[in-house]
Amino acid sequence: MDNGILGTQVITQIGIIVNDIEKVSASYAKFFGIEQPQWFWTDTVDLAQTEFNGELSEARAKLAFFDCGQLQIELIEPDHNPSTWREFLDKEGEGVHHIAFSIKGMKEKIELLHSKNMPLIQKGEFTGGRYAYIDTFSELKVLTELLENDK
Repeated sequence: MDNGILGTQVITQIGIIVNDIEKVSASYAKFFGIEQPQWFWTDTVDLAQTEFNGELSEARAKLAFFDCGQLQIELIEPDHNPSTWREFLDKEGEGVHHIAFSIKGMKEKIELLHSKNMPLIQKGEFTGGRYAYIDTFSELKVLTELLENDK
């Protein structure tokens, strides 16, 4: 079976941009009948090395996660600094921001997608790995996040 450009067809996460992570997280917890997860801040730029449109950014966001079997729902409340999260909230309002895939070979995947007119928007590091948001909207009607975990 062909696993396409990314080497996988398994979506691991849906990212949703929100204005109020406490309120939306409580709504999801009630909907799922589970305990509300604690949200946390993304790392500061010195650790995350966040780049948005090729420039370092101080951008941070509050994150909360809901594990739903193979799929994870990520709630994202951005701060005021330039980021794909802030841009989405300002232009589109709350809603689905991205679908994510766990991949191997981040640099190669970014280059491959760029060669297919799917450019890198934002990237950064997190404890245990890295992420990259790719502009796949013209083709897929949603942004794509690549997640690479260190193992």
